[in-house]
Amino acid sequence: MLEGIIRESIGKTDAKALRRDGYLIANIYGKGLENIDAAFKTNDYIRTVKAKETIAFPVKVGGKELNVVVQAYQSHPLTGDLLHVDLMIAQPGVVTKYMIPVNPIGDPIGLKNKGLLYVAKTRLAVKAKIEDIPAFIDINVADLDLGDSVLIRDVQATENVKFLDSERVAVLSIIKAK
Repeated sequence: MLEGIIRESIGKTDAKALRRDGYLIANIYGKGLENIDAAFKTNDYIRTVKAKETIAFPVKVGGKELNVVVQAYQSHPLTGDLLHVDLMIAQPGVVTKYMIPVNPIGDPIGLKNKGLLYVAKTRLAVKAKIEDIPAFIDINVADLDLGDSVLIRDVQATENVKFLDSERVAVLSIIKAK
């Protein structure tokens, strides 16, 4: 479980001091809940997020155990280092917006015809309860040839999960290699 500390002060100089010490600044929030200003060891946070198997993962801050989802993050424009992360508390029974990763399955026919698999949307915006959210949205691409696309309307949504993007938005396609 990822353990963090509660930040006493939320000023710029204190944030810089925490970053120098190897901490990642975080804001934890939820619908109807008070915001928590926290900080996590950067390496522990990255290791936890890469190893998670579901969209939500547990954290411990100030003696409280919370189940959270990454909503947004900010990285340094030159180095790519993480500077700040927004974590939303995954409250059971509350319908809210989540970004679910897309997982292409299979080898497209179009790859043999000198095509490339282009994934336009690596994550899809959905609105649902945390209990109904899948870990990945699997899309079978084995039957796709050059010029074929998979649109939002072609993706099978699980029960009680609503896609927020337009039905005509392309998720992935097979494009001609140059």
